[in-house]
Amino acid sequence: MADQTRTHHEMISRDSTQESHPKARQMVKAATAVTAGGSLLVLSGLTLAGTVIALTVATPLLVIFSPVLVPAVITVTLIITGFLASGGFGIAAITAFSWLYRHLTGSGSEKIENARMKVGSRVQDTK
Repeated sequence: MADQTRTHHEMISRDSTQESHPKARQMVKAATAVTAGGSLLVLSGLTLAGTVIALTVATPLLVIFSPVLVPAVITVTLIITGFLASGGFGIAAITAFSWLYRHLTGSGSEKIENARMKVGSRVQDTK
């Protein structure tokens, strides 16, 4: 019990010392921010240098293989676009058929009619 009380008193004294030294706390925050910012700036510079070196090494290879790579990239892009468009149109068709089925069987039309009635009653209530 005495250990808990002592710990509690130490915590209270720590809190009061932090409040009495706001400049020190600001300095610690500033030092931390400068350290983190500097580290990130160094990493950014290293990443930029690595990118420039990689482009310098890869550019001759890209020029040599460009007669093969450009048509290959165009072909792959067209194939991917075709598959995505096909999937999108398929989902749109399934959605349209689903809506048509619900509308013809009456399950969807009741919900739409109920929504129209609610909106109409709210409009009349506001007038």
